[in-house]
Amino acid sequence: MNAAWKYHNATKHSVASLRANRHYLDWENKPRPFKIYPNLEPIPLPRELPPSRVPALSAIAATGVQPGAPRIPDLISLARALHFSAGITHKKVYPGGEEQYFRAAACTGGLYHIDLYVICGDLPGLSAGVYHFGPHDFGLHQLRSGDYRRILVDATGQEPAMQRAPVILACASTYWRNSWKYQARAYRHCFWDCGTVLANLLAVAAADELPARVVCGFVDATVERLLDLDRRREGALALVPLGFDPRPARPPPPALPVLALETVPLSPRAVDYPAIREMHAASALQAADEVKAWREGDVAPVPEPSPPAGQSFPLPQAGQGTRPNETIDEVIGRRGSTRRFARVPIQLEQLSTVLHCATRGVAADFGVSPFGASPTDLYLIVNAVDGLPSGAYVYHHAQHALELLRAGNFRREAGHLGLGQEIPADANVDVFLLCNLDTVLSRFGNRGYRVAQLDAAIIGGKIYLAAYALRLGASGLTFFDDDVTDFFSPHAAGKSVMFLVAGGRSKKPGT
Repeated sequence: MNAAWKYHNATKHSVASLRANRHYLDWENKPRPFKIYPNLEPIPLPRELPPSRVPALSAIAATGVQPGAPRIPDLISLARALHFSAGITHKKVYPGGEEQYFRAAACTGGLYHIDLYVICGDLPGLSAGVYHFGPHDFGLHQLRSGDYRRILVDATGQEPAMQRAPVILACASTYWRNSWKYQARAYRHCFWDCGTVLANLLAVAAADELPARVVCGFVDATVERLLDLDRRREGALALVPLGFDPRPARPPPPALPVLALETVPLSPRAVDYPAIREMHAASALQAADEVKAWREGDVAPVPEPSPPAGQSFPLPQAGQGTRPNETIDEVIGRRGSTRRFARVPIQLEQLSTVLHCATRGVAADFGVSPFGASPTDLYLIVNAVDGLPSGAYVYHHAQHALELLRAGNFRREAGHLGLGQEIPADANVDVFLLCNLDTVLSRFGNRGYRVAQLDAAIIGGKIYLAAYALRLGASGLTFFDDDVTDFFSPHAAGKSVMFLVAGGRSKKPGT
């Protein structure tokens, strides 16, 4: 717990910390956004992907597909999962020929430091192995040949979903690809950006009827060795068992030698931020027994929510009125990050739908009881929503209602809290995701810091997608940590902000 608090407090933003920070962006040293293996030939993934017919809002709100009949992904369904979670959706060419690639999921600074890996048995169209997904060539690069899933089953303390998964996806971060801009705070961004990737992945898996579960408990050293990660510069963040195979447990895996495969340097000179490595090490799990104890400890109950103490605004049932019929593929394909909001009101039903979709629950090994509850609390600054007075609110999940904490026009305050930017000041709604970090760390230890950040980020990613599904816009932002808590106090006293999403009507046509 102490390590998590030390890191969290040291990486808080304040007006004073920003003024004292002499960091600048060295554009000549900017890291490339891809991990490239120069000596590995890519296995091309299918580019002609059959479209989903599942409405986006249904896929976003889904809480997971229950295992039943065998669900073995083939190469096409695997390509869909990879493309719509971490693939390139479009690019922009600037004068002079410089190209910027945009990915399926939002990422801090557009720096795309999250890599996906595939660990699988024999699949239709793909032999058993460990692969790195290359968005730049839309291919798989084989790191190891053979079925290594048993290693991950053991490393997760025999997590049940892992035992029956024909495919396991692993998320990892190359720290420098984000710390180039954000310095030591980039460790928070590991889970923010992993969370938005997972929000996409879970929605696509639900649309394709593939069971999926987020697994945060694993022996870090084992997973990172399997993926051939340089532990000084990279870290494993989460595992996702995908699909369902009812066959018996896997045979023992092949040997696990150190690979040290060559990758293209990211930039002329990488800067090390020891606080990132120290926090990752402090939150690591060392052995399978420790993982099992971590997961099987007392399930963290969510205290019985207090009914709204102030004026309450019940939200309309999600789905009332006209809802767009776009599929999850179409929404992800045009998702961006809104930079300018129109200051034109949105409808209360739209806000209700976004909150409903984002808070149904996530299938994960850090679950709280009852299912669908979360350690994350949603606080809102409402600037322009028809039928809702402007002001500060807290969302009550059980009642699907907003409690008014303070009425008033808080556009100026919203802009300040969002690091002095115009985006949150112009947005219709700003959703701040907070948690009681002491409670989470008491249950999960230092690794609870990963849980707190990731849970909020997945919810934030769902807010992102739901807003775009409603033809609205959204943008993830950073914030002045303690100022956010102070603004929503006394209700939020003792809580820490994990994530911020600004949403509303975009000035850009066709959003």
